[in-house]
Amino acid sequence: MSSTNQCKNCEQSFDRSFDYCPYCGQEAADKLTFGVLFSNTIGNYFAVDARFFKSFIPLMTKPGVLARRFVDGKRLSYLHPAQFYLFISVVFFFIFSFTVRKADNTLNKKFKQEFSKDIKLDSLDFKKDSIGIEIAKKAITENAALANIASEDLKALDSVISAEQKNPNLSFNFKRKQLDSLITIGAPQSEKLKIMGVDENDGAITKKFFTQILKFYEQQGGGILKTFYDTIPITMFLMLPLFAFLLKIFFWTKGTFAHHMVFSFYFFTFIFTSFCFLICFNSFIEIPIWLQVLFFLSFIIYLILAFRNFYKGSWIGAILKGFVVSYVYMMIIVPLAFTGIIFVSIFLY
Repeated sequence: MSSTNQCKNCEQSFDRSFDYCPYCGQEAADKLTFGVLFSNTIGNYFAVDARFFKSFIPLMTKPGVLARRFVDGKRLSYLHPAQFYLFISVVFFFIFSFTVRKADNTLNKKFKQEFSKDIKLDSLDFKKDSIGIEIAKKAITENAALANIASEDLKALDSVISAEQKNPNLSFNFKRKQLDSLITIGAPQSEKLKIMGVDENDGAITKKFFTQILKFYEQQGGGILKTFYDTIPITMFLMLPLFAFLLKIFFWTKGTFAHHMVFSFYFFTFIFTSFCFLICFNSFIEIPIWLQVLFFLSFIIYLILAFRNFYKGSWIGAILKGFVVSYVYMMIIVPLAFTGIIFVSIFLY
């Protein structure tokens, strides 16, 4: 009579000759080692098998077809859209980190040059413009191309600064020479904030904001760009369901919200993949501006073709909705997200 094993997971008994439990599928030998733990984790989320290539080729060459097949039930042959998005986004931000590091180093040098300049004033009192904010604004504007900051994003930055300056409680009337003296002697933070105009009755948010500005001033802006870019992955993940919500509005009867999420996952995966290729090519050969413009316009063309293949509508409807969705997303959602990134970056700096 053959001996049996008892599964530690489902507690069912099975023949000892089995390598896996026939009831739940867990491995019979419970060999949990450090290597097994992390190999399984990496394998589950980042493994590249036949499904990756079966998913990658139609994603890049047949807009909307992969999402349509997944929604129609053909799922085992293709990589799950969320897993596909996660894998590509990790690859993208890994590649992008090298560009950010270069831009951050250049911007830090620019900040130090600006902070080291003597500012001639008739008195010690400054106007409402913040020294730190104005220097940061000037440095970012002059290095916008290197930092990959679009003109729309610079306008959003101006609007944020203008909004802060209109609030009398958030003025930056601090005396730089006195502040420098306090920093030199290592004065308590409360005294430095007092010089900057922070009152004891100010709210926690105001104090936190001025504390971060003080930190920016003391560190001469070092690392602000890196902090800014570190918040982008989370923001992009939050912007994805907003894009799906837009699709739900324009294609109300064409599927559930989950269907639009599948489309959004694959569309954003295509965008991240395209940017990976762009960054890699640009690191070897400087891509002309006109070619980069065509590159960004290709996203709209891809979106139109994807609408046509996924939602099965008319060409006129796909073209109109493609342009409208792109316009609404880029003119409303992206600027709002960029403003949020600025505030989050300041508070996390």
